[in-house]
Amino acid sequence: MSQTRVINGPHIRTDRTTRNVMMNVAISLVPALLGAIYFFGIRALYLAGLSITVCVLTEFFWQKITKKQVIAGDFSAVVTGLLLVLNMPVTVPIWTLVAADVFSILVVKQMFGGIGNNFVNPALMGRLLTMVAWPGAVMQYVAPRTIEADAVSAATVLGAVKTGGEQSYSYLQMFLGETPGAMGETSKLLLLVGFAYMCYKGIVNAEAAFTYIVTVVALTFIFGPEGFFTGDIMLNLFGGGLIMGACYMLTDYVFVSRRGRILYAIVAGVITAAIRIFSVYPEGICFGILTANCMAGMMSLLYKKHIYGIQKK
Repeated sequence: MSQTRVINGPHIRTDRTTRNVMMNVAISLVPALLGAIYFFGIRALYLAGLSITVCVLTEFFWQKITKKQVIAGDFSAVVTGLLLVLNMPVTVPIWTLVAADVFSILVVKQMFGGIGNNFVNPALMGRLLTMVAWPGAVMQYVAPRTIEADAVSAATVLGAVKTGGEQSYSYLQMFLGETPGAMGETSKLLLLVGFAYMCYKGIVNAEAAFTYIVTVVALTFIFGPEGFFTGDIMLNLFGGGLIMGACYMLTDYVFVSRRGRILYAIVAGVITAAIRIFSVYPEGICFGILTANCMAGMMSLLYKKHIYGIQKK
């Protein structure tokens, strides 16, 4: 005999669907994509189209082969493809991008049960794969077309400072996007415009993103390169992919408990800051957020909301 009981209400009802949420996330990334085309040329658009197509087709054929419900049109694969390509330099080889797309969808997402069951952000894991397997292909950045540069290849702002170089770009240039870097992460202004749209639509919680940013900026300021309280706040805020990670990568996980959400953001921020301060890597966004992703299940157990009608222990 079945032990399942259906209890009448209260139930939360909403018209919001996965397709609706993911479509809005994709729309919020359009300003960053347009900025990538403006700063780095039409190849950014070609790469974005390729990445989205590969992700959607990979999901479609996998669901067909495994005889699962085909939901490749729910825009989740579109978001993965967009996020992945926007985290790449415009010089990324096509085969590298395709390999990252297939890995993100097939291994990280589908083999763990599909959307909602992946234990890490698929796009960020795909980016990590390329960093480990083909670092030379995905860590060669170019200066934007809007500025005069002495060389085609250039280091990111954080990378140049980390190796003892000079900070050759102003804070305004970093904010607007006129610096070398990944296609979608350079313009903080356009990323914040997209994030504001998601907040307006109510599909993200800005508290986790804000907590993550404050944690990273505070720790990198306290443990500065020249001693305590010598870190450059604006450089660490606008010089790398912190805004991109906070607004579009960290918010991939949803916590019912507010304290659990804040703890999750702080853990990711501490790891990111530690990598920036103590390692040879100038960024740390990828490692910090992915580590927090893996710890999300454990952190969710620490803070559970009290269920109405159940006596607290």
